[in-house]
Amino acid sequence: MKLGVLCSGGKDSIFACWRAMQKEEVTCLITIVSQNPESYMFHTPNVRLAALQAAATGLPLVEVETAGEKEEELEDLRRAIQIAVEEHAIEGIVTGAILSVYQATRVQRICHDLGLWCFNPLWHIDQEAYMQELIDAGFRVWVIGVYSAPFDESWLGRELDRTALDQLRRMAAQYRITLTGEGGEIETFVTDAPFFSRRIEILEAERTYKNHHGTYRVVRAAVVPK
Repeated sequence: MKLGVLCSGGKDSIFACWRAMQKEEVTCLITIVSQNPESYMFHTPNVRLAALQAAATGLPLVEVETAGEKEEELEDLRRAIQIAVEEHAIEGIVTGAILSVYQATRVQRICHDLGLWCFNPLWHIDQEAYMQELIDAGFRVWVIGVYSAPFDESWLGRELDRTALDQLRRMAAQYRITLTGEGGEIETFVTDAPFFSRRIEILEAERTYKNHHGTYRVVRAAVVPK
C-alpha cells in the first residue's frame, strides 16, 4: 500500500514514517506550514525544515500553508492530502499521534471522507520503550521548543541522548510530565534517522526563552553526507 506521512519534522512523525516503511511503501511526506504558533493541530517550530528531511530521505514533499485557524486549518490539511493522492497515488495516511484524540480523530475523519486508510503506529505506545528504541535505533533528535516547567533554557538545542532521557525520566516522575512531550511540554526536530540516506547539519540557530517557554529557531541548516 502506498502511504503519505504527515511530517512535522519532529521525532514522532519521523519515527512513525520509519515504522510504516517496515510494513508498506511510503511515497511522500506531507507538511502543513501553519502561520499560527498556537495551532491546535500542527507543530510549528522549524516546520519548514521538513523540506530538508525530505531531501535527506529522497522522498517528495507535499507542503501546504495554513493560517492556522481552529477547525478551518483542517480544510488545508484535506487539500494537502488530496494533492498527495493526485500526485503520488497514496492510499493511506500515517500520523505520529500518540495520545491526542483531538488530532487523531480529525485526521481519521478526513481519511474516511477521502476513502483512505489511516495508520497510527505510535497510538498508545509504551512511552518508555518508544523513547529507548528511538535512541537505540540511531535517531538524532534535538529539543527545539520547551513550553512548561521544569524545562529551562539549557534544554533548547539539546540532543535527546541517553543522558537526556535519564533526566527526562526523573522529571516525568517528579513533575508528572509525559516522557515523550506528548502533553505539549517539548517539541523536537530530527536530523538523522536509520532511513535517511544523508543527514542534516544545523549551522546556525537562535534561542529565545522566558518563564519555561522558549524556542530554538534554526537559521541555517544543510543536508550533508553521513
